[in-house]
Amino acid sequence: MGCMFSHLAAKFAFFPPSPPTYHLTKNPDGKLSAVSASSSSTFPAAGDSSIDVRVVKTRRGNKVAAFYLRNPNARLTLLYSHGNAADLGQLVDLFVQLKVNLRVNLMGYDYSGYGASTGKPSEYDTYADIEAVYECLQTEYGVGQEDLILYGQSVGSGPTLHLASKLPRLRGVVLHSGILSGLRVLCHVKFKFCCDIYPNVKKIKKVKCPVLVIHGTEDDVVNWLHGNRLWKMAKEPYEPLWIKGGGHCNLEIYPDYIRHLYRFIQDMENTTTKSRLKKIWQEIRRRDESKGCCSFKLCRPKCPSCPKPSCDCGECGCCKCECLSLKGCFSCCKKPSCVGCCCPKFKCCNCFGKPTYPKCSCWKCLKCSESECCRSCCCAGCFSWLCCCGGGKRKELKTRGGETTVAKREG
Repeated sequence: MGCMFSHLAAKFAFFPPSPPTYHLTKNPDGKLSAVSASSSSTFPAAGDSSIDVRVVKTRRGNKVAAFYLRNPNARLTLLYSHGNAADLGQLVDLFVQLKVNLRVNLMGYDYSGYGASTGKPSEYDTYADIEAVYECLQTEYGVGQEDLILYGQSVGSGPTLHLASKLPRLRGVVLHSGILSGLRVLCHVKFKFCCDIYPNVKKIKKVKCPVLVIHGTEDDVVNWLHGNRLWKMAKEPYEPLWIKGGGHCNLEIYPDYIRHLYRFIQDMENTTTKSRLKKIWQEIRRRDESKGCCSFKLCRPKCPSCPKPSCDCGECGCCKCECLSLKGCFSCCKKPSCVGCCCPKFKCCNCFGKPTYPKCSCWKCLKCSESECCRSCCCAGCFSWLCCCGGGKRKELKTRGGETTVAKREG
């Protein structure tokens, strides 16, 4: 049943040019060339080593045509997945411009059933197509995921996000007029249907690299809301490009398109693993602070007598203590919020931050008005709490005849 619905959906999603705009021929040296159906021109031209024409076999048994364009100054490679009504013969000129202006190597391919590729187009065939082309980039050109940027236009956003969700160290993703899903292009729905294809709304959440979204505000095929939501759902969204007045198939003619895309490529070139991790942690910390609690949902104990609390989130009473005498005491989250004690070994605190262990004097000590105050308590074993109020002096609780007294001793 699922295959029948997928086959039905494919009829509405794929419109390969008929007849194809090019065909492949084999040269005397054994290499492949592409011949344009309109002008009968051949590419690559004789002696041109900057373009490779290849045929890649997929795990579903189809043979996919692919063009690889070299740039000697490139550091990154762009894997381009085109829209649903074009083939490589129509995109060669665009590929050459992108290769030169963005200073990248570029691999473009035709889906099964498009151009010189065999088979019939379907959602799962496009997944197999892009996986096979990526494997070709690895084995034939030595391109790792760390040096790869995936580019998906319109329907091409489907296979792009499919592969991106499987590559944790991918350098970046570009979604050009991307879709939330196939069915959502036709109607605004918030539910998943068995006949839907390309569930990008789900796969975007699994992408772990920067995502650039480009969309025209006047797109009458894929509404701008698709791009806006994809951008909002990305884990690491890059500054989007909303082209005012742009449609579905003409964004490349706007100057901002190549300018913004070039800036993205440059930022990805300058991005290292260390800087990416730092940026991710900064973003996590920023989001957690906006929620009022730390990322592990733990609360800091309140500082009863600190004259310089730097913050109080209100919701859980978190407080960063800036008091010099208590420096380091509450600078990080140690006590869970109503889920147990900070040191379960001694069970000295409950979820309200009050001592329950009979020999624990740390909280009373904090409330003490005397300057010679001690915080030595049962927590010393797990948090190494030392005296911070009395210059090394500390207090101890002693029981004499059933009465509790406080004795002072030099630490």
